[in-house]
Amino acid sequence: MSFSNLQQRVGRHASSFKSRHAAGVLSAVAIGLAGFGAVALAIAPLAPDAAALPQQMLTEFVDTEPVAAQLEALAGQDLDLRRSEITRPGDSVETVLRRIGIGDVQAAVALGRDAALRNALNGRSGRLVQARSNGHGQLVELVVRYPAENADQANTHFMRLVASRFEGRWLSRVETAPLSVEPRLGSGIIRSSLFAATDEARLPDAVATQMAEIFSSEIDFHRELRKGDTFSVVFEALTADGEPVPWNQGSGRVLAAEFVNAGTTHQAIWFAGAQGKGAYYDGQGRSRKRAFLASPLEFSRVTSGFAMRMHPILQRMRAHMGVDYGAPTGTPVRTVADGTITFAGTQNGYGNVIEVRHSGNRSTLYAHLSKVQVRNGDRVEQGQVIGAVGATGWATGPHLHFEFRVAGVHQDPLIAAKAAEQATLDAASRTQFTAVASDILAKLEVAESLAVGRTTFE
Repeated sequence: MSFSNLQQRVGRHASSFKSRHAAGVLSAVAIGLAGFGAVALAIAPLAPDAAALPQQMLTEFVDTEPVAAQLEALAGQDLDLRRSEITRPGDSVETVLRRIGIGDVQAAVALGRDAALRNALNGRSGRLVQARSNGHGQLVELVVRYPAENADQANTHFMRLVASRFEGRWLSRVETAPLSVEPRLGSGIIRSSLFAATDEARLPDAVATQMAEIFSSEIDFHRELRKGDTFSVVFEALTADGEPVPWNQGSGRVLAAEFVNAGTTHQAIWFAGAQGKGAYYDGQGRSRKRAFLASPLEFSRVTSGFAMRMHPILQRMRAHMGVDYGAPTGTPVRTVADGTITFAGTQNGYGNVIEVRHSGNRSTLYAHLSKVQVRNGDRVEQGQVIGAVGATGWATGPHLHFEFRVAGVHQDPLIAAKAAEQATLDAASRTQFTAVASDILAKLEVAESLAVGRTTFE
């Protein structure tokens, strides 16, 4: 069969198949096209292929100064380099200069002969040293700042010793200068204790003590701290020529603080008001100072609560009608509220004991004291020291036994303090407080934004 005859037969079969299955063929073609369209839609690119885009290389020549010319220009600059250090026990002029990277042997030898400088530096720790050198590493000036020698000026002034070159010789002078107070910001996170967290944040212990006092009516810092609690604080720091002094960090007051305990936020803002007698308030102008302090000790630990217990001496179950605070002998004991001393002396198993009558038919008792510093009839103010922790009477060791009574009936002191009334600002003071709070809360927000464990000046 020839090829032309074969083509004719195939054509006749195709025509016959199309006529018999026309509808099926059209459906199959339509489905095929639809499927192809769907697939095409699914894989269509959203942007042109980067490889297909036109590319162009631009070259630009930049003229640079020869290295030798740059070095010569740099050498012609009068560099003034300053480095600071805090002295350590056993330090001398030579060791301090070596630690801050100044190898000027001639200056070290000359300054080592200066009696005033030796007296200010040698063997004295915690002193601020600032060295100024030129671009050749030669010492130009050495400044030492340290506590005022006059005890009356310890919290207000500092000593400044300045040693400098004059006509080829080293001369020094000593002068007294006033300390400055500057706001400082800090933040931290609780991992074990409040003091460990403030140490990590390089905050003074006095700041930790103040925060514990400020929030004591709402947070039990012995039993209620949680790992992960955070705090931020704005406080006053003493500075010498702009540098925080390492020898007196406890004089500054906490101006504002925020403590997040177990997810609850507590705030405190210091406000002096028109009367000049300051106190801490929350953001709404409510005083944080309640009628009763949470504890008669600034910082201690509860060793026995208000509950039934095995009496340590009688060795039988007996109601414990107060709270015991463990603390070393001699720890100051303060009255938790304003009142009048109704008893100060010795009383059976209480040993040396003090009783104070307060408003609202309330009274408090402080027992086992080593020292009594008030007398019957004395008027006392909240926070006033009235005695010292001891182990007199029926006591197995130094501690304070503290009781709280309402109309002669014993109450749990920890609960009673938190339920005590809270003062509020009057209308005249509220406007002034609002302005003060707005400024200090802005600083507190900056403190909150710091990386945890950092402290800085405003």
